[in-house]
Amino acid sequence: MITRRACLQPALAGVGLWCMGGSAHAGGQLEEPLADSVRTALTSAIANSAPPIPEFAEIDQRLRYLRWLGAMSRRLVARKADWTERKEFLQTVWYESKRAGLDSTLVLGLIQVESAFRKFAVSPVGARGYMQVMPFWTRVIGHGDPSSLFHMQTNLRFGCVILRHYLDRENGNLYLALGRYNGSRGKPQYPNAVFAAARQWQWQEQASPEVSPVPGTAPGRLPGGPS
Repeated sequence: MITRRACLQPALAGVGLWCMGGSAHAGGQLEEPLADSVRTALTSAIANSAPPIPEFAEIDQRLRYLRWLGAMSRRLVARKADWTERKEFLQTVWYESKRAGLDSTLVLGLIQVESAFRKFAVSPVGARGYMQVMPFWTRVIGHGDPSSLFHMQTNLRFGCVILRHYLDRENGNLYLALGRYNGSRGKPQYPNAVFAAARQWQWQEQASPEVSPVPGTAPGRLPGGPS
């Protein structure tokens, strides 16, 4: 477990291959009116800047995390050759995804699709960084500085909090939440790409997810994946 958590609802299914390299493929989140209570909650979640250092109550939890870190590091080495950079990136992905109640497998798949793991990726519509966050979010729930979205933890925190917001808004429907994240709600191309990419980041010791990715799909399974 991690000892610092934001007040975001837990639970999410995980599952990526839209782009192995090249340009970013973000359709771009759409700016929509937010209720004051929602804006306050999102702002609070963004503002809590605890460092992404995992802390565990039991040694077994720590060992499991370290095994996950080793496995993911080996898969990521072709994209991030430096060990320290890989470690900091994966540690932050793990922390921010858990903090937001998301599956780190899903978040890695989404990053692969959105930016091909490029920190300074910019889409044609202006989305920025690893999780291709649209700059308007820094004005709506942040400090108003779009350049901060090129900071690793800031980008991953915004991306995870925004995806959690969309998942809650779609009542746990990951397919629709992913479409909303991409600005293409209801179209299959983007969710299917994330589901496909995320399978490359699955790990055998990962706990079963609690939310069905697509209506009619059993919890704990990725669309088209092994039973």
